[in-house]
Amino acid sequence: MSLLELSLLAVGLSMDAFAVSICIGLTMQKGTLKKALIVGLYFGIFQGGMPLIGYFAASLFADKIIHFDHWIAFGLLCFLGGRMIAGSFQKEEIDTKPRSTGPKQMLPLAVATSIDAMAVGVSFAFLKVSIVPAVSFIGVTTFVISVAGVKIGNVFGAKFKSKAEFAGGAILILIGFKILIDSLF
Repeated sequence: MSLLELSLLAVGLSMDAFAVSICIGLTMQKGTLKKALIVGLYFGIFQGGMPLIGYFAASLFADKIIHFDHWIAFGLLCFLGGRMIAGSFQKEEIDTKPRSTGPKQMLPLAVATSIDAMAVGVSFAFLKVSIVPAVSFIGVTTFVISVAGVKIGNVFGAKFKSKAEFAGGAILILIGFKILIDSLF
């Protein structure tokens, strides 16, 4: 996987965290850098950790399905991308209550926004991706994008949320097609 592909994948995966970060920023009276960094750390660590879990789980059986692994990677990425695109069209009420950045509030959000990344880790195992640099890159990208999301939400509001989810979904689908085309031809 090239650096460009990994960059696009990292950005695509981080769009759910970005959308939630915008919502968190909306609820802050004053966007503090400390709170933005905390949000970024939660999302970055989980977004980087979930593909690692998926990678090790899939590594146990990757050799047995090597002849059709590109179809699995394609299917997983298109499914995740399609879900993100569909979610971008759903109307969602914004919770305007001030939000805490403590573990009780952030852990469920971090898990919820990163669970899809586990499937990407499965794809990484099939594609024989060097996992440590890949998950590190995904984690750092998500951290930066989440911090920016909190700040953007605090300043501009909710108008970027659905656009971010749509863009992230489209990127995942395009990467899925590229993997499939590269494997078939």
